[in-house]
Amino acid sequence: MTLPHEIDSLQSKMTATVRKHWKAFLIEGILFVILGLAAIVVPPLASLAVAIFLGWMFLVSGIAGLVLTFWARQMPGFWWSLLSAVLAIGVGAVLLARPVQGILTLTIVVGAYFLAEGVTTVMYALEHRRELSRRWGWLLIAGLMDIIVAGIIIAGLPGTALWALGLLVGLNLLFGGASLIAMALAARDG
Repeated sequence: MTLPHEIDSLQSKMTATVRKHWKAFLIEGILFVILGLAAIVVPPLASLAVAIFLGWMFLVSGIAGLVLTFWARQMPGFWWSLLSAVLAIGVGAVLLARPVQGILTLTIVVGAYFLAEGVTTVMYALEHRRELSRRWGWLLIAGLMDIIVAGIIIAGLPGTALWALGLLVGLNLLFGGASLIAMALAARDG
């Protein structure tokens, strides 16, 4: 069990570490902003990079899973672990062999995710509007925006597959980088 004084100690150590390494956070933030802007400017290339990156992640994790499955073959669930590893290797190989088709599939998955996330967020906002008082409207707007993004992605398929992933990754990198820069500058001044 974590005690309040342990939390205070941990927070002060985190603050000291961020202050000590603020330049590293600044450099990382600048790099993220540059990569984010590049992805926003050339979203098809960023989408292709995402598909290839995910292909390598699945392939490497599948191979590692396969090795670990055979290493611990006496453990319960051997066949499920084996199936999972082989599936990851297969998905990785397909994404690496046909990344353009992988982009289309990943875009469909992202569109479905935004739709599901939007619907559940809207339902949550409506369900908890009394408890959230005036703030439930922001949650409702966020859910509706997710649904609109999903609609744009899904309605525009297959054309949106060229830019949707790259643009979303670019925006994520841009805002993540900006927040790291802000954090680094605050730590430097603080």
